[in-house]
Amino acid sequence: MVGLPIPARRTLADGLVCAIGTSSAAPILDLDDSDAQIADFLVRVVHSDSGFVARTSSSARAMAIMAATVAALCGEDIREALRAPDTSFLRSLKPPAVEAVRAVLRAIETDDTERMSDAVHTLVGT
Repeated sequence: MVGLPIPARRTLADGLVCAIGTSSAAPILDLDDSDAQIADFLVRVVHSDSGFVARTSSSARAMAIMAATVAALCGEDIREALRAPDTSFLRSLKPPAVEAVRAVLRAIETDDTERMSDAVHTLVGT
């Protein structure tokens, strides 16, 4: 019998944060846009193959876009998720759900990657 290694499972925050301009070729969403604009964008992008890259300097907006992406994928209230992200729910996502979110939310670009990465990992408990 051959033992197969169990692949490492990434968390919602693993490798999510990167410097501005270094992420994949996907549409960029500026998180300074209004919640209504972001919600409209998410409704469209979750039904596409492109995914998207969020751009912000705010860890609160980074958390909000993670929650809103999950809400969009689940058919929940995107604007409410933007206003009041449920961090305990984000922490409870199972690996297949994490992969589904990461297929849509490809990266969060920021000008201070260390601070943002620390904040995102802290907020989602990884």
